[in-house]
Amino acid sequence: MTARTTPTERQKRLGYELRRMRTSAGISAEYAAGLLGVDRGAISAMESGTRAISTERLRTLACNCSVTDEKHIAGLMTLASPGRGWWDRYRGQLPQGFLDIAELEAHSTRMRGAFSVHMPGLLQTSDHALAVFRMVIPALPEDEVALRLAFRAARQQVLDGGGAAEFVAIVHEAALHMQFGGRTVLRAQLEHLLERSQQENVTVRVLPFDAGGFPGAGQTVLYAEGPTRQLDTVQVDNSHGPDFLYAEAQLGKYRAHFELLEKMALAPGESRAFIHSIASQL
Repeated sequence: MTARTTPTERQKRLGYELRRMRTSAGISAEYAAGLLGVDRGAISAMESGTRAISTERLRTLACNCSVTDEKHIAGLMTLASPGRGWWDRYRGQLPQGFLDIAELEAHSTRMRGAFSVHMPGLLQTSDHALAVFRMVIPALPEDEVALRLAFRAARQQVLDGGGAAEFVAIVHEAALHMQFGGRTVLRAQLEHLLERSQQENVTVRVLPFDAGGFPGAGQTVLYAEGPTRQLDTVQVDNSHGPDFLYAEAQLGKYRAHFELLEKMALAPGESRAFIHSIASQL
């Protein structure tokens, strides 16, 4: 198989899981290579995400590592053969991190997000997103802005249609007052937030100023659930691009993070009334 020079985040995640499965079973790379009929270098490449692994070899490895959870094995096999997604048509045009986020969202079974300053990307209006993109430094050319807007709109479709994943957005009150694009754009954005929150699979909860301090203040965090808990992923926004976390300790930390935020946030009905109150004053 041809080696990849720049694996996607999904491919790197599969490699991480292959290594975790092998080392947890106490199997050496040399032994794994013998099991799969490849050289040791191929095992290293598979575990770095730079080389694919067939579903047959993956199942052989799982069997010899005493992994018996069929749901987990199925999740690994999906990672190994995800197929092409709509985001692939943007490959080479947008930063890889954008595509990795879209792929993560598309394969999640449930998502929870915490937003301190920005509106959730999946719930932004085009005018709000346009104002955000025009704040990027250095300034983006207009064709690049248009490309990002189109990509953002395509990402949002993950919340629509039959079988769409559940999305819980915990939005701090500060984000509800940020006038990206001005008062009129903000009012329309808040009305859109209210409209989207009426969807069966979308929940918006507000964390008011009165709630005081909270974990992860200033961060934008997405907790994406996979087919099994071990395959969950945390995505954190940074100025340099997204970071993806999936070590067991990191997942545990952010599960606790969201459990506390959900205790502190207003209930969905109270949140809608709160958002409506802010919108009515604009």
